Amino acid sequence: MNTISIDIRRAEPRDADAIADVHHEAWQGAYAGIIPYKALTSMIHRRGTSWWSNAIKRAASVLVVEIGGEVVGYATLGRNRARELPQEGEIYELYLRPEYQGVGLGSRLFKAARDKLASHGLSGLVVWALEENTNALGFYEGAGGRDVAEGVEVFDQKALRKVAFVWD
Repeated sequence: MNTISIDIRRAEPRDADAIADVHHEAWQGAYAGIIPYKALTSMIHRRGTSWWSNAIKRAASVLVVEIGGEVVGYATLGRNRARELPQEGEIYELYLRPEYQGVGLGSRLFKAARDKLASHGLSGLVVWALEENTNALGFYEGAGGRDVAEGVEVFDQKALRKVAFVWD
């Protein structure tokens, strides 16, 4: 019998290549057909191995979820950037490789990210999701988030609505 470990830990510089791969696959899966092709491709290619390596070295809070030593997801988090919302913490990104979605790993990574923010003394949480990303909306609603605000992101002159979910 083989035992496969699932670990959630702080990202290290050696994880940059794997995170870049997860980012590429997850964003293609989540946003193809939502964000215009040219903008999406450009955004994905900007976030390659060196970008992630620098983000990790700059002390950005990046967590990874690892299965049997393979990085299959990541989350980035920190202080809330939306001044109009009172929650202090924000999860900027939470993504898994498409084949690992829907089996509870996202929930475990989400909890670890919330715990990390709380350990830094940040109370409350906000997460933004594009309105057309129905998987994300369902995930955050299922995690108990309250839809409290809306905004707009523009990609190649296409305006997309985004929703803020909060937890107190």
